[in-house]
Amino acid sequence: MNPADVASSLKALALTQKPLVTATSAISAATAFEPGQQLQASVQAQLAPGIFKVQVANQLLQLHLPGSIRTGDKITLQVVSLLPRLTFNMAASANPLSTSDQLSATARLLSSLTQQPLEKSFVRPTNSAPLWSGELQFPETTELAGKLHTTLSQSGLFYESHQAQWIAGSRNIAQLLQEPQNLPADKVRAALGLDKQSNNINTEVTLNSASTGTGTERVPIAGIPDHLQPLIQQQLNALETRQVQWQGQIWPNQEMNWKIQEEAGHSAGNEEAKQWATQIQLDLPNLGEVTATLRFGNGGVSITLDAAENATRTKLGTASSALVSAMSEHGISVTSALVTQRTGDATS
Repeated sequence: MNPADVASSLKALALTQKPLVTATSAISAATAFEPGQQLQASVQAQLAPGIFKVQVANQLLQLHLPGSIRTGDKITLQVVSLLPRLTFNMAASANPLSTSDQLSATARLLSSLTQQPLEKSFVRPTNSAPLWSGELQFPETTELAGKLHTTLSQSGLFYESHQAQWIAGSRNIAQLLQEPQNLPADKVRAALGLDKQSNNINTEVTLNSASTGTGTERVPIAGIPDHLQPLIQQQLNALETRQVQWQGQIWPNQEMNWKIQEEAGHSAGNEEAKQWATQIQLDLPNLGEVTATLRFGNGGVSITLDAAENATRTKLGTASSALVSAMSEHGISVTSALVTQRTGDATS
């Protein structure tokens, strides 16, 4: 679901004050419906807690419904979106126990956040020090990889899931205290660049590969500390785009852009499958701008090295065979390794 789909769904929820109903999986029957269409539906059976078999316009669908719904109820559904999941508004029910719930405070909060300008689509470490500051000429890769994992884990994007891990006993309180949600406001504001901008957003921000000058004012939202609002917006953006972006100093005076995203791929049977890709972009003193992209599929890892300079591409081509050999020695199957010419924004 793209940001526009999420925003329109939340807007519909805010305006109608009715709960959203989603199908349990992407269903081909979605092509039989149109956004905005109102339909009468009949609840046929309960398959599991909160999951019901419902007849909608001669289609039998499995839908998530409120727990108050009972078999035999007649409900009115309005189509909100078709992709990636068939989603309805539940407008009414013939059963008094199944009447629409009032819009929750959480839904109102999310609706307010979607109407605010997103200051940055990427996260930055709350500690401005480079991740690697060792005396060795070249970073120790295992240690540097661990530092990258830690800085992304402590970015605050995954705070709620970390709280669940803490409750389950797999994460300690000291780890939670390192995340922005538990750090002093001034430290978080400095990391997010809020001290320079105050509450007015006049800079250009990059979101989904499009630059837009907002020139709008961020309005305080009750229940969310002002310095954490951009972070919560980044959490929503990550959920919507299935993408996380990080920017920071990887070693002294060397900035790195790092992106992790879910992509559509194809399995051996040419069926659509999901795969994860990670990409780093560096502007190096001797090599210029270089981008490395790794895509992880069922068959292994594919590597693409991007550079603008001919000399740099030659060096990368020579070194790529050693990289493939080293990865193979560690049990990582490399399906392909390409060196390409950088023709545009590698992060797009």
